[in-house]
Amino acid sequence: MSSCTLCPRNCKADRNSRKTGFCGVDSTIYLARAALHMWEEPCISGKKGSGAVFFSGCGLRCCFCQNHDIAIGSRGLPITVERLSEIFLELQEKGAANINLVTGAHYVPQIVQALDMAGEKGMDLPVVYNSSGYEKLETLKFLEGYVDVYLPDMKYMESELAQKFSHAAEYPETAKAAIGEMVRQTGKCEFGEDGYIRKGTIVRHLILPGHTRNSVKVLKYLHETYGDNIYISIMNQYTPVRTFDSCKELNRKITKREYEKVLDAAVDMGIKNGFIQEGETASESFIPDFDYEGVEKNIP
Repeated sequence: MSSCTLCPRNCKADRNSRKTGFCGVDSTIYLARAALHMWEEPCISGKKGSGAVFFSGCGLRCCFCQNHDIAIGSRGLPITVERLSEIFLELQEKGAANINLVTGAHYVPQIVQALDMAGEKGMDLPVVYNSSGYEKLETLKFLEGYVDVYLPDMKYMESELAQKFSHAAEYPETAKAAIGEMVRQTGKCEFGEDGYIRKGTIVRHLILPGHTRNSVKVLKYLHETYGDNIYISIMNQYTPVRTFDSCKELNRKITKREYEKVLDAAVDMGIKNGFIQEGETASESFIPDFDYEGVEKNIP
């Protein structure tokens, strides 16, 4: 953390000296929420709910981020590694199906410590690593043996879009390598008799308005590369969280026709292992309240 290169930005910020990196945070762990989350894929949330731990800050910081308030590092309460381990145990006590680490790449060393501490005290839930897909191989390798399920995005196959929306023209190649490492670690998806995923990689793709061509390219790459070894989650829930002047196409939700076009392409490719969204999912109700629920210790 004294010269941070945990994410592909390699900004080398001295986060131990309270300097903030591109991710927007120093070495202190900041959390915005730690609670049962019912809105993930059915095999992750189910009826129990996923024990979602929302970390503040992000090394990618897309302009359209649905969790914009916490991605820029402006929301979150500071906690210790010891408190993070307690939160994992508290989520287990609440009946969570798993521990869901949401955007934690810039905290991987602390996460590993906290998982070790929680494991020593009986935490035995599957661990889900919920990621933008913009990850370094070296950082992912620290997580081998700790993460059971990887849940990365594959946002772009077009580097022009990656630069325009995320200031990361190298995103396609970076995410390809990262997802390859995730699949290497977890292997083919495995599910329990209760329907919950126990091991594997589910790749999410959020369709952006006006960019179905990019979406089809993403699906084609994933299916040709991994076939039935992964699941693909095709999402239509994009919601404009603010008004864009330079990216006007992002000022609307995707249309029913746009979603159907991408789904039709998936069927034509032969994709069978996947999730789709039905009904009115493009709603701000899918964005949780970052009200610090579950972050502070509840002392009777």
